[in-house]
Order: sequence, then structure tokens, then C-alpha cells
Amino acid sequence: MLRVLIATSNSGKLRDFAGAAKTHGIEIAGIPGFADIPLAVEDGQSFEANAEKKAQYYSRFAPGEVVLADDSGLEVDALGGAPGVHSARYAAAQPHLAVANTDDEDNNARLLSELAAVPIEQRTGRFVCVMAAARDGIPLATFRGSAEGMILNAPRGSHGFGYDPLFYFPAIHKTFAELSAEEKARYSHRGAAFRDALEWLFNSAPGM
Repeated sequence: MLRVLIATSNSGKLRDFAGAAKTHGIEIAGIPGFADIPLAVEDGQSFEANAEKKAQYYSRFAPGEVVLADDSGLEVDALGGAPGVHSARYAAAQPHLAVANTDDEDNNARLLSELAAVPIEQRTGRFVCVMAAARDGIPLATFRGSAEGMILNAPRGSHGFGYDPLFYFPAIHKTFAELSAEEKARYSHRGAAFRDALEWLFNSAPGM
């Protein structure tokens, strides 16, 4: 069985990846001792820059292994693309300077506050995920996925994480927080990027 290491301690992300890989016979695992590794500095101005930087950095702590790292977030049209690369730190007073992530509930509260006067038909946006692969600090490939939707006035659903309870996906009339891991893998931005990564792993990954 092919094993791929994911550079994250986020159990929600690991669950999403495992759901997408389940039918492909690929084992998903975190990097051993990940909690003890100093955090990569995510100071890129794009999802691509941050994902590539994280993949190269964390792959040095797992010699010989292919490591996938992602940078993902929510882009809201009415907010000029915010929170964007600052999605995980949006509740901070200065998200672009914050080092630690802020709580999901706080991030969601700020988003709802900033959209309070925006009509629902103008609350369009998308989740974006860029996934990068690296081995021994060397970049290998990048993959991008997105999912178009709307931002609701109040959360719905008890699954998922981050902005999932507010992100309504019109194609199936549900928020991402109302989806099972398998459903989310099928429809989400992360699932789309990961499917491209799976295809690459089978067909193009060096040494495989």
C-alpha cells in the first residue's frame, strides 16, 4: 500500500484526505512527531506560495517520504477575496501579522459581522485549496482545487471545520458541514486538489 504523509496536525484535514484516499488503497498518515516540529512560517502572498513552502520545509523531517502540504481558505467576492490566505487567522486584530491560528467560531463570527449588510445573492465565494508535494526539501508538484458557493447568515451542520458551517454548496443544497467525509471528498476544493495529487502519485511520482 502506498503511503503519503500529510503535513498537518489538523484532524479535520486528515479526515478529509483519508476520505478521498479510501477508495484508492492509499494510506494517509501524519508526519511522525509533527507536534514537536517548529511551525513553518506562512508568509506567502498566495495559496501556492504557502503550500510549496510548507511542503518543502516539512519534508525535510521525513527523509525519503513524499509529503503533501496544503494551503487553503475562503475567498468572498463581496470582501475583495478576503479572508483568503489569512482564513485561519481572520479573527486576529491584524491577520496578516498573526502567527497562531484563531478559533473557528471567532473567524466565523468576524465573517458574519463583515457580511451583515450584504444581501444573500451577493454573498458569493469559493473555497480554494492548493496542495504541494515535496521530498527531502525538493518541490515535486502542485495541485489546485476550488468549490463555488454562498455564505449563509447562520451556520448549518455539525461536521467539518473552519468555515464549513457557513459555506452553502448550491449543487447539492447543503453546507460543507452537512456532508460526510466521503461526500466532502467528492465535492470539496480539497477533494479536487487531492484527486489530482492521487493521479500524479500513481502516474508521475518519482520512485513509484
